[in-house]
Parts: sequence; C-alpha cells; structure tokens
Amino acid sequence: MTLWDRLANRARPKAPGEPPGGPDHGRSSSRDGSLRGAGADSPVRLPGTGSAQTTVPVARRGENAVLERVRDQFVATGTRVTPANVATAIRSEGGALGDSELLAMTRRLAADLSGAGPLEELLTADVTDVLVNGPDQVWVDSGEGLHRVRDVLFGSAEEVRRLAQRLAFQAGRRLDAAAPYVDARLPNGARLHAVLPPIAPGGACISLRMPPRRVFGLDRLTACGTLTRSGADLLRSLVAHRVPFLVSGGTGTGKTTLLSSLLSLVHPRERIVLAEDSPELRPEHPHVVRLQTRPANIEGSGEVSLETLVRQGLRMRPDRLVVGEARGPEIVSLLAALNTGHEGGAGTLHANGAEDVPARVEAMGCAAGLGRGAVHSQLAATRVLVVHLVRDGRGRRLSEVRVLRREPSGLVRAVPAVAFTPDGRRHEYPGAEEVAARLGRGWRR
Repeated sequence: MTLWDRLANRARPKAPGEPPGGPDHGRSSSRDGSLRGAGADSPVRLPGTGSAQTTVPVARRGENAVLERVRDQFVATGTRVTPANVATAIRSEGGALGDSELLAMTRRLAADLSGAGPLEELLTADVTDVLVNGPDQVWVDSGEGLHRVRDVLFGSAEEVRRLAQRLAFQAGRRLDAAAPYVDARLPNGARLHAVLPPIAPGGACISLRMPPRRVFGLDRLTACGTLTRSGADLLRSLVAHRVPFLVSGGTGTGKTTLLSSLLSLVHPRERIVLAEDSPELRPEHPHVVRLQTRPANIEGSGEVSLETLVRQGLRMRPDRLVVGEARGPEIVSLLAALNTGHEGGAGTLHANGAEDVPARVEAMGCAAGLGRGAVHSQLAATRVLVVHLVRDGRGRRLSEVRVLRREPSGLVRAVPAVAFTPDGRRHEYPGAEEVAARLGRGWRR
C-alpha cells in the first residue's frame, strides 16, 4: 500500500473487523470489474457503473484527498507554502514524504493557492493563449492555431470556478453571481477574462492572453514570415518619417506585437506616452510613460477610462501618443491628438479588413456623440496610414497598407496602396504613389 493509500484510509472511519490495511487489503481483481489489490495504480470501479472510464486509481484518489485536507490547513491558517510547512502538515495527517514527493506537493499547493492551479505549467510555456471551457477542456495557442491539451484536467466544474475567482482576486477584481464576468490584468502581465453562470450556463470559462516574453524586431518578424523584406523596409520608413498609423486586424493577428516592434524603432530622444486598458505594449525604448485604465470599485466610483488617459497623455508633452486599442469613446480623443501636431501617433483597432477601418472609426465616433460628418472630417485630417494584419494557414502576416482619401460625398475611404501576398510578392495600387511621396522610395527596392 502506498503512502497516499495509508493517508486516505487514515481519514476514513474503520468498519468493524476491517483488516489493518483497509477494506480492500488483500482482495484480488476479477474480470467483472470488482476491486483489485491495493497497488499504487490499482483502479477502483465506481458503484453502479459498468464503464471502464469510471475507474479511478486508488493512489490518485488518496493523493487528492490528502491534498484537499492539507490545502484546507493552509487556507485556514494562512501559512506560507514552503517544503518545511508542507512536511509539517503531512506529518499532522500521519504520514511522511520523500524529497521528490515533498517538492512535487509543494509546487502543486503553491499553484493551487496562489498560482494558476493545473494551468501553472502552461503559463510558463511558449503559448499566447490558454482557454478553459470546462474541467476537461483546456486549449492553448502557441502561434499555430488552437489545439487541445488532454493531460491538463480539473477535478470538477467547481474547481474551474474557484480558479477563476482566485485569479480575479489576484487582479483586485470581483467575480461572483452578482458580477459574473471579469476582464483584468494579472500580476504576471497576463490578461484575464472569465465568466461564470448564469451567463455561462455550461460552467465557468477562463481565457488568458499571455504577454509577449520578448519584443520581436522587424528582422525577426521577417524571418518568421510575418513581414516580407520590402514590407519591413516600408514600416521602418513609416516610423522614421513620423507618419501616424493605425494597425488593424482581427483577434490574434499580432497587432500588439507589431506595434511594440515599431515603437522600438522610435528615436531614443523622443518621448512615448502609452494609454492602455492592459499594459500589453512592451517597446524596447528608453523613454516610455505608461498610463493604464482603472475599473470602478464595488461602489461604482473611481473609474479611469481610456478616454481620460488620452486627455491626460496630451498634457504630458508626448512626442508620440499611442493608444493600445481604440474600441470606444477614446477614438475621439485619439483623432483630436492626431490633429493637434502630435506626429507619429499610433494605435490599434479591430477590423475585418483595411477597407472597414473608416466604418469602424465612424461607429465609435458616433457612439461617443460626434456627428458622422465630424468623424470623417477629423479622420481625413489625420492622414493616417492603415497597416492591416491577417491570420491564415501560414500564420500571422502583414496583408496590406492603405491610405485614406476623402470622397466628394465627404466620407473617407481606405484606398489600396501596397499589398503583400502569402508567397512574399508585393503588389502596388493607386495609393502607392502617395505612400512613396510621404515615406520615400527606399522600400521599393
């Protein structure tokens, strides 16, 4: 009998006449699913079922029981999780652990109490997203699309819920039946989104977007196929000539990664002010000021919106004002900033295609109270270039660059300038001459 078996049996009242080794001691297996000998890997078939999938290893069952009791001790006392304290707690349960078992249990308890539980190892791997749809549905994206991780499991839907609430607490946010969703940043920089029932009828769901562990330079993005050589040259000229631009694309297309790379090319004497919901931009630059939104507290006060950050950033003498993601009323302040002498400003926004950017800006501006004509007037005056990214079977890549032109109707249209095909070829369109006039012709080599 293993240590885990002995500890599990210790917590269970003994039946009269039960042998010292427990009720299953010395019993042999049968082909019809009865109990087997109490080896470390011996399965026990759950009552009332005949499915082989309902068997549970005795050692795992005992380990979980001990872990639950030890975890309760640490929660009740607030004791720090260290190998010495774990060993003391195990001794109080009537057992002892070897060095390797002790370290393994310490890591597991630390992950359960202050980390990400079963997801802890995934968060240290080279992944961009970790998604939990249920106890046995964990998915990750390592840059090549989503795939399911079958060896990471939760014990129950309640365990997923507890993890979601613990992560929300780490971020200083509330997550319960009264506030069944949360969007926040964790101390390690990961972006957390979680939902609970009733808005997630199937159980708690967790989405984690991991921050980039390093800033990719344009050479690296070229090597991995995100940029072509001429595309990288065009973007270098874009930054050097202080032309304002918007990076557009769908979710997971690499907008933040590309924007961080471009901001790293800004001259060291320039001052960059970043306004973000979550600090995802990580430019390698000596003079960066970061501003971050703050949600309202439980009483509904204290909120600091992205729109407020943009207004404050304008008063901080920025050479470049950058909005991490424009998705609401802050678009009005960004348009104003790009029209008041702040050259080289930038931002990102979600759009299905580069041609849809004017419509997206119009929708956000009108929702903020501007008239349609005013939105298009300000957008046309910014003279931003639209840098659009896509994600296809070959991965994330720069798709095209467009210029904005105002039509006789007064509305702005995104005119194709330069497009890049998946096989690396470049195609030029009517807007290319305007791009060359503003950025020079070096990128056309």
